[in-house]
Amino acid sequence: MVPIVFVHGIRLSGAAWTEQLERANPPATAVDLPGHGARRGERFTLAGAVDAVVEAIDEPALVVGHSLGGYVAIAAAARHPDRVAGLLVAGSTCVPGKTLETPFRLAHRLLTRLPDRGERLSRRQFESVLPPKLAQSVLDGGIATEVIPDVAKAFADFDVLAELAAYPGPTWLVNGSRDHFRRHERRFLDACADGRLVTVPRAGHYLPMVRGEEFARLVLDAARGLASRPAEACPRRR
Repeated sequence: MVPIVFVHGIRLSGAAWTEQLERANPPATAVDLPGHGARRGERFTLAGAVDAVVEAIDEPALVVGHSLGGYVAIAAAARHPDRVAGLLVAGSTCVPGKTLETPFRLAHRLLTRLPDRGERLSRRQFESVLPPKLAQSVLDGGIATEVIPDVAKAFADFDVLAELAAYPGPTWLVNGSRDHFRRHERRFLDACADGRLVTVPRAGHYLPMVRGEEFARLVLDAARGLASRPAEACPRRR
């Protein structure tokens, strides 16, 4: 099967993919985006984030992104289609703009006013929704609240639908049925050259981490599909 590269969501790190890395059969790796994980303190830029993904690819890979990581994965696929054998994005089908930017900036402002800059609140959030072992891995990887303004700035004028349309390869759009980031999923599907939409019942935004076994099956099914895919382009699918 093709290798897999995992791209994490905002404030998190490659540690968010600990369970997926344990379940993956093909060679798999998880990146830290600028400003996150081992790269905290760096400024987040979209170009730098795309570079982080591409530098992790030795041969054409299935790139799997969640939330922020999904948008970064789309940009990487559009700009380096020869390196991306397939694209799977989860919780990343809401068009960026004021509807996303404003809440994130407000959350950052509120968190940074707290004495611990929101560390305790973030800890409680992830401990309450994630399996204990994974929650500890996520917390050990660090919660980079300080990166939010740079991320908001980087995506202020990001035309995600145009970027998605520029990628000619197969794309899986995976959403939990209760995910608030699925708002524009039909527009995303229409933009795909070769796309399919998967909705997981009763799952929310943290689907890849909360429903790890189920998500791993979707990822491995996509990887197997790419391995058996003929060299010539497949027709557009719905």
